[in-house]
Amino acid sequence: MKTLLITGGAGFIGSNFLIRQIESGNIRVINYDKLTYAGNLDTLQSIESNPNYCFVEGDICNQELVRKTLTENKVDSIVNFAAESHVDRSIESPGDFIQTNIVGTFKILQASRDYWNSIKQNKNEQERYDNFRFLHVSTDEVYGSLGDSGSFTEKTPYAPNSPYAASKAASDHLIRS
Repeated sequence: MKTLLITGGAGFIGSNFLIRQIESGNIRVINYDKLTYAGNLDTLQSIESNPNYCFVEGDICNQELVRKTLTENKVDSIVNFAAESHVDRSIESPGDFIQTNIVGTFKILQASRDYWNSIKQNKNEQERYDNFRFLHVSTDEVYGSLGDSGSFTEKTPYAPNSPYAASKAASDHLIRS
């Protein structure tokens, strides 16, 4: 059975994605969430007793806990929903957004790279090494205001208009690099 680590799995989008993964069957899901203002474990009541579900309260900025969670659970893939995401809060307190969205993304990337390199060393883990994936979830906010065309594409130039959007754009660039 494959194991998926979902960061930010107690948030609105992350929890819905997580529930769908559990309901699809034949996958083990680790929900790694800091439980800030946006996190709500009540949304996961329908799956909390499922033997293929596990919750870890943690911050993506805690590189050691991320690495330990990856290693102990033999994670096959990561989907990173973790983010500070409230535009108005980003204007009032941009430091939290810089810390989670930029530094946190860097820390989880580092922990993931360390984990990936560690499984490379184990000949019994070759399939996990070859198939390991890291999916980063962003936001349309990185593209700024929607123009006359009514849509964005991945080729639309970045034009963030808030500390939230700028921090997500920075995390996207870390991922791409």
